[in-house]
Amino acid sequence: MRKKFLKNMDWGILICSILLTFIGFVALFSATQNDDYGDLKKQIIFFLISIPVVIIVMSIDYTWITKISWGFYAIFILLLIGVFFTEPINGATSWYDFGFFTFQPAEMAKIFVILFEAYTICRIQKIDRKEINKPLKLLLVFIILALPLGLIILQPDYGTAAAFVVAFLFMLFTAGIDKKYIFASIVLVAILLPLLYFYVLPEHAKTRIEVFLNPDLDPRGKGYNVLQSKLAIGAGQLFGMGLLKGNQTQLGFLYPKTTDFIFSVIGEEMGFMVAGAIIIIYVILITRTIYVAKTAKDDVGSYIAIGIAGVFTFHMLENIGMTMGLLPITGVPLLFVSYGGTSLITSFIMIGLLLNISGRRQKVIFME
Repeated sequence: MRKKFLKNMDWGILICSILLTFIGFVALFSATQNDDYGDLKKQIIFFLISIPVVIIVMSIDYTWITKISWGFYAIFILLLIGVFFTEPINGATSWYDFGFFTFQPAEMAKIFVILFEAYTICRIQKIDRKEINKPLKLLLVFIILALPLGLIILQPDYGTAAAFVVAFLFMLFTAGIDKKYIFASIVLVAILLPLLYFYVLPEHAKTRIEVFLNPDLDPRGKGYNVLQSKLAIGAGQLFGMGLLKGNQTQLGFLYPKTTDFIFSVIGEEMGFMVAGAIIIIYVILITRTIYVAKTAKDDVGSYIAIGIAGVFTFHMLENIGMTMGLLPITGVPLLFVSYGGTSLITSFIMIGLLLNISGRRQKVIFME
């Protein structure tokens, strides 16, 4: 049984995640040379912690994990409420500060929301797959998302909230949601977006959008980071300026260079070749994740895998897009590459779940 599990497991997913992590180590080595490599050392420790975590997560049958996911979901709802009683960091109450490390519950909550949503959708569809399209049952699925989503928006952390939404949409689409709901949602968003912009969004959020559309409006303030990021990526050209030799990176113009703008560090010092390789590795990772969703032995495995694919897709597009000035800056990390203990461990838990699902599928499955 163990031999069959290891043979069925999608090793490509694990290889992609490790490659991204080690590219991140190299970038952090350069970005932290003036800070005694503090963030790099901590990132290596978090990676080492992630190894046994992945082994544990992939060893426990994911169907059993989903059955107890409601308990973890409830715990993280309490943790998301608790952060409002902590001291704000960079204007947001998103972290628990334990001195030697900080813990961001919203990051890890993504896993348990996906698990609980997958379990709930499968329970709804137990008799008939079309049950998901009944208004009251669809409302239940929305409420499960809305509770953590609302708390995260209040922190405020719009980037992480958007990751929840994208994962949820991937799962609903896979579950076979009726096209009428998709059309109604598009119309509703088109109506609500202008209202949200003018009457709900705080001034700092509006400013971010305006600066995204025209960074030169505030080149020394809100537009400073994206302008420096674009300069760094452009200066790297094909092969980069060389490790430890990037002007924007080493002279302190990029901030925060170990988290939000780690891709800019890579683009400047390692060039288009390595930056492009990161995108290719991500595309392979996401493609393999979707394939795991397609070949899972049951619906709950499919929904978990596709939800994780949504998280990976959003983080890749948003982080790389914002560093290139193509999307608004939201503080979303580049998973596996950016510094962040909670983010790295959460990412490897998702890898563990994917290995778990792929290892328990049939040896060969042909899908029509």
